[in-house]
Amino acid sequence: MPHSRAHPFDAIQFLARYAAPLFLLLLVAIFAILEPRFLHPLNIFNVLRQVSIAGLIAIGMTFVILTAGIDLSVGSLLALAGLVGAYVAKGGLDDRFAIAAGDAPGNPVIFAVLAALAVGMAGGALQGLAITRLKVPPFVVTLGGLTAFRGAALLFSGGGPISGFTADYAWWGQGRISMVPIPVIIFVLAALAAHLVLRYTAFGKHVYATGGNARAAALNGVPIRRIVMLVYVISGFFCGLAAFLLSARLNSAEAVAGLSLELTVIASVVIGGTSLFGGVGSIFGTVVGALLIGVLTNGLVLLNVSSFIQQILIGVILVAAVALDQFAATRRLAE
Repeated sequence: MPHSRAHPFDAIQFLARYAAPLFLLLLVAIFAILEPRFLHPLNIFNVLRQVSIAGLIAIGMTFVILTAGIDLSVGSLLALAGLVGAYVAKGGLDDRFAIAAGDAPGNPVIFAVLAALAVGMAGGALQGLAITRLKVPPFVVTLGGLTAFRGAALLFSGGGPISGFTADYAWWGQGRISMVPIPVIIFVLAALAAHLVLRYTAFGKHVYATGGNARAAALNGVPIRRIVMLVYVISGFFCGLAAFLLSARLNSAEAVAGLSLELTVIASVVIGGTSLFGGVGSIFGTVVGALLIGVLTNGLVLLNVSSFIQQILIGVILVAAVALDQFAATRRLAE
């Protein structure tokens, strides 16, 4: 009887799939050996809380990159959404510089959340329309958004912060359930929800199909324009949610919030295994990528390594991840 031939082990494909979680485990082991404080529960939860803001936006970015798109505007949109949410929470700008507003008059927190989400989703929708209707490349549209949203944030705030919120507002960024910070809980729940949407819904399958081969997907009835439009709205939604949590955590919203955040977010998604060419990736990979960057940054800070070196290392890891993805994709096609 003929025997089926076993496929030989392909180290490149294995690394392309599992490099991020393996490297994360390696980093944790190295930092635990070099710096005993690294594994202290307070430090671990601090890392998770720091990761949660960029991680939320990275979840939205995963949807975008899976369609072979890109969103460079997320940091600027976060700043604008955070300021609008803070404005609503304070009920205006009369006491915008208050440091400890306590129970000062204002609007319920839910109104601030909805305002931040609305601004984020509106920004995403505008960019989605420009991409789908005007046929402008996503890179150009969102590069324009990066500048336009930042300018709008500066104009809205007059260049100054909006500070000092009520205790129930600040709780969402500074509070805990047991030892777990609230932003971490929201990040985990959002990641689970996004995973379920991508893996088990028709919309998720359409997102993968759009990024894998848009022309073939269109021929099979996938509404390409609607899918592309929606992924940018989703990205804006997570920008608004992250903006609210960041302002609650810092007790302040500023027009300069989120500077260069898009680089960290894109790095998290790509390092986590989502292909810049679309159609390949997962929310789990994005979470791992965000944790990897957070652990690397925290560990190097504990070891008193220069922040300049931290940026160099993250840049090198990002390029290596893209190169490995491209090499693995080329090998798959060759087979």
